[in-house]
Amino acid sequence: MVTHSATHQIDTPSTVTPNLIIVALHGNGGGAFRFALVQPFVPEHVGFHALTLPGFANKPRDRSLHTLRDYATYLRSEIAALPRPTVLLGHGIGGSIALEFIQHYAADIDGLILHAPVGTRLDSRFFPKLMAFPGMRTFGQHMFSSPLTRPMWKRVLFSQQVPADFTNRFFAEYRHCAVFSQMFDLITPEWFQSLHPVSLPSALLWGERERVLKVDHVRDYQALLPNHTVRIVPDWDHFPMIEQPNAYAQEIAQLALELVKQ
Repeated sequence: MVTHSATHQIDTPSTVTPNLIIVALHGNGGGAFRFALVQPFVPEHVGFHALTLPGFANKPRDRSLHTLRDYATYLRSEIAALPRPTVLLGHGIGGSIALEFIQHYAADIDGLILHAPVGTRLDSRFFPKLMAFPGMRTFGQHMFSSPLTRPMWKRVLFSQQVPADFTNRFFAEYRHCAVFSQMFDLITPEWFQSLHPVSLPSALLWGERERVLKVDHVRDYQALLPNHTVRIVPDWDHFPMIEQPNAYAQEIAQLALELVKQ
């Protein structure tokens, strides 16, 4: 079922457990800071736990993590002590790691929200093909993080005004990301084609104005998640957790509650 969702507040029944946890995984380059503006707006009855995976942003790289399954196993250790029900939220490459996670550890969580994940159409998208050329990953990483090019990237990545102190850190984190290049080696068309369907309560979340990973990509994930719903939000681009943090908090909390009630 596809629903076009407007911004809304959550109507929380009295039977909802206060221990629902959303674990949020960031995209390439950055870390948990990408969700920092969301935290103050998350409803009190929903826990929100944003992680920074090893090698991203300023977190040191773990040289034992060679495959996406290694990252999934690391994630499993990070969330093992969290109370249930737990819903995993993955954005961009965080969605790729979440997809790998449920291939092996679906029983460890109670729901999945994929927000514009990376995986499908890697052999036809311009950016992954560009990053395949020698030297382009290092060059691209420095281009993303350079103060000189930030005004251009702000126009490319953001549809609305974002505070300068936030965007400065957002772009600076790319410079320190030790696994930026590794992700292009691990997230490949062959990896995506190897995934098998998992019947976990899931939601595919997209912005209708998404410019980085087009909304029609959603179709490619539906067969992998037979127990899914699709939520498309009309006024969202790629980073609503930064541009519209209040609406984002309400949306993911509502989705998580719907998933754990199934």
